[in-house]
Amino acid sequence: MAALLDPRSVRAAAERLGLRPAKALGQNFVVDANTVRRIVALGGVDDGDTVLEIGPGLGSLTLGLLATGASVTAVEIDRRLAGQLPATVAEHQPQAAGRLRVVASDALALTGIPGPAPTRLVANLPYNVAVPVLLHVLALSRSWRAGLVMVQLEVAERLAAAPGSRVYGAPSAKLAWYGTARRAGTVPPSVFWPVPRVDSGLVRISRGGPPASGATREQVFAVVDAAFAQRRKMLRSALSGLAGGSAAAAAAIGAAG
Repeated sequence: MAALLDPRSVRAAAERLGLRPAKALGQNFVVDANTVRRIVALGGVDDGDTVLEIGPGLGSLTLGLLATGASVTAVEIDRRLAGQLPATVAEHQPQAAGRLRVVASDALALTGIPGPAPTRLVANLPYNVAVPVLLHVLALSRSWRAGLVMVQLEVAERLAAAPGSRVYGAPSAKLAWYGTARRAGTVPPSVFWPVPRVDSGLVRISRGGPPASGATREQVFAVVDAAFAQRRKMLRSALSGLAGGSAAAAAAIGAAG
């Protein structure tokens, strides 16, 4: 069985780097090997995949992904962590070192994915930017058709919410442009270091084609943003600025059914 990180090795790696997890970067590192195995299994990763991982941190999930025989493209904003990741893989899984590609970058600044086109996204997304990052990589790369992300539980519920749900919102609607999202489980705070104050949720994403529409994604997203910007407003009032008045917005809503 391939070597994965445990709590002691995670803390030792952080100490060697002089790293204090940064709340501003959403750094909560998985320290439980069984949780890593669970994420990899739910992500459906096998040795034919090229996995895109955002925020690999100290490499807990990266090692789990590489253990399947898959290749991994890991995007890490913290340059200390990006520089250390190849050494961590070489130490724990030397046979997998050639299947790792590290991109030292803010995921939101990416204009393309270097190397082979990814076939899956599997990531423990930073809490503070999870939705923008997910939507960005959905728009950026069409090659990956399935994914599994771990996010704050509240965000997981929102991403997977159906229309009419109390938590349905702009992230729910925007993700639906790209495909479907389903809850795949809950993860307790105890498997992280530092321990967050909230539970995490796993969300499985399946890509599909964009909905049949004469409008562009940018036009649709502008309507979504306006519709949810002030949730207490009547929809016709919320869209009046885009439509050229409340009456025009009401007519457009009626025409849309």
